[in-house]
Amino acid sequence: MPTTRRHVLALAASLPVVATLAVLAPAVGASKPSIYANDGIAIDGTDAVAYFTEGKPVAGSPEFAHDWMGVTWHFSTAENRDLFAADPDAYAPQYGGYCAYAVSEGYTASTVPEAWKIVDGKLYLNFSRRIQRRWERDIPGHIESANANWPSVLD
Repeated sequence: MPTTRRHVLALAASLPVVATLAVLAPAVGASKPSIYANDGIAIDGTDAVAYFTEGKPVAGSPEFAHDWMGVTWHFSTAENRDLFAADPDAYAPQYGGYCAYAVSEGYTASTVPEAWKIVDGKLYLNFSRRIQRRWERDIPGHIESANANWPSVLD
């Protein structure tokens, strides 16, 4: 039977307080992974190199996969995969692909491929186009805050 939040809460409600804390403690103390990924695939399977070479988000393919930092990155071409593999820091999004605005505010959030910007040769992703517009109101200030918060927001 799969464990759902409902199952955990029902179990917690049936246990004494000390036992409840023991059940929930691992989740509370767990830190987030350093790279935003779903099912082990970084940045929703989008080709990180294409932002730089094509100026837009391009879906990657499992055919052109590369493992880096404990997750799998997908690319649209073998050339893009090889460029990334040779220098991942040049192409990987800042803050592990988490939302740049969220990190500037002291937390993490997922991102969407369409909310992106390259600033000073670095790729920044955001939760949504709406949040990206908020981030763009003060890009230097948000980057400064995010740099100060990263990677402690993962704890």
